[in-house]
Amino acid sequence: MISFENVSVRYAGATSDALTDVNLVLPPGEFCLVVGPTGSGKTTLLGAATGHVPHFTGGLLRGRVLVGGRDTRTHPPRELADVVGTVGQRPMDGFVTDSVEDELAFVMESLALEPAVMRRRVEETLDLLGLADVRRKSLAELSSGQQQRVAIGAALTAHPQVLVLDEPTSALDPGAAEDVLAALHRLVHDLGVTVLLSEHRLERVVQYADSVLSLTGPGDPVRYGLPGEVLAESLVVPPVVALGKLAGWSPLPVSVRDARRLAPALVQRLEDVAPAVQESSAAKPPTGDPLLSAHGVWQRYRNGPAVLRGVDLDVHAGEVLAIMGRNGAGKSTLLAALQGGLRPERGTVTLDGDPVHGVSARARRRLVSLVPQEPGDLLYLDTVEAECAQADSESGIAPGSTLALLTRLIPGLLTETDPRDLSEGQRLSLVVAIQLAGGPRVILLDEPTRGLDYAAKDRLTEMLTGLARTGTAVALTSHDVEFVAATADRVAVLSDGEVITEAPTAEVVLSSPTYAPQVAKILAPGTWLTVRQVEAVLRAGDPLHSARADRAGRADQADVLSAPEALR
Repeated sequence: MISFENVSVRYAGATSDALTDVNLVLPPGEFCLVVGPTGSGKTTLLGAATGHVPHFTGGLLRGRVLVGGRDTRTHPPRELADVVGTVGQRPMDGFVTDSVEDELAFVMESLALEPAVMRRRVEETLDLLGLADVRRKSLAELSSGQQQRVAIGAALTAHPQVLVLDEPTSALDPGAAEDVLAALHRLVHDLGVTVLLSEHRLERVVQYADSVLSLTGPGDPVRYGLPGEVLAESLVVPPVVALGKLAGWSPLPVSVRDARRLAPALVQRLEDVAPAVQESSAAKPPTGDPLLSAHGVWQRYRNGPAVLRGVDLDVHAGEVLAIMGRNGAGKSTLLAALQGGLRPERGTVTLDGDPVHGVSARARRRLVSLVPQEPGDLLYLDTVEAECAQADSESGIAPGSTLALLTRLIPGLLTETDPRDLSEGQRLSLVVAIQLAGGPRVILLDEPTRGLDYAAKDRLTEMLTGLARTGTAVALTSHDVEFVAATADRVAVLSDGEVITEAPTAEVVLSSPTYAPQVAKILAPGTWLTVRQVEAVLRAGDPLHSARADRAGRADQADVLSAPEALR
């Protein structure tokens, strides 16, 4: 169904290929997962399969890509619309109408389908993706997760032979992501649709995949094959595979169900040595006084229903607080109110007891800084280097400080690159570095792991926990349960605008199948949340490994603390 024949891609002005000599044939009815580090060429490969590369992106494509027998070099995307459905990283960039129903129908109108067929497919898609309650809403009114579901639905209504999806679950809550992936799985098995999907949150997807295509970087060969075999050699793997490697399981499991069958011996080993060493940062209570507090906050938009309903929430100095909840629960609105950019309809938000809304925007940046879901909204200069230099100047810090933070998150990023040419994860990392450079007392992040690979998320975890150790208060919203388990001290769950749960991380995630990370599911009824925790326990049972781990831990802690200290 999709054939890559000696495909290489080089963009204008680049000195090396984004893809090199890709040879691959995907048969009809296969679910293929594309994996690789940020910047390894995943989006370029997907774009070549849809014709967007090079027709929209420019650059030179050597070799050829055949989709349903059509050569993408001679068939631009509009001539592939009946064969290929596409969902990009940024749903709003692809919308052409104003409302949910109109967007779902647009591609079918372009294909001149009968009105009765269009109506039936729209209804089916609304039910399939849980969009019936927002069917008449404006796309601009939807949360990012709801917009992403609409984008997926718009691609599905045309009943294409091939679906190409770039990070389709990055803005979805765990339940919604599972529903979408289950729907894709049914399309593959029941209708023979070919799915080519790129995703950084592999723990959500890998159990559905028939095959995995692994990219390591420009110029390196691709690997294609069965999920367990390819992931055994991949640079990025989900926690279930990382745990399997640590435990020495063979063959490596790619699903929680398979891993649980192999887990009893590991659980026993952990129970034998755990009492002396089991300690999770997630179980710590708040370590400082509340810095930022919401008191009875209510908010609504355009005389609609309340988005926030009397929210009371404290963000403490020295802690990382994660705010979780389904799409549309009010998480982004709550962060905007906490930052001071949105004045609540009722209630107050205070910083050290003083109203946040009484502080000027310039002064507030040094007090409460927000990294939004759409990082491009804060970028306006022509190069990464210029953005970093501007941040240094505005924050009054030493030249190069912001760039140093960015390099810790995304090593090797070319500073002369236009921010608009960055991947979603790279753009987000740039904005995180810019906002952290100001050394705010409180840092707020709205879905900070969208587009980040596991290594980048680990570096972000180290940076945020390092900031918390120096007394900064950190609050973030996230659907990424693995990131929350590794990073947060405390979790507040928001539902329909109300805080329904607020407790230490382990207490929340271990009591919920929705928010439990893979390691917790595999090693239940144990209380381990991450592979790193398991590794620490196993090393503690080996005196030689324990001594090495202790020395490495002290070195890591010194490195983590170096960046925040340099900004003070």
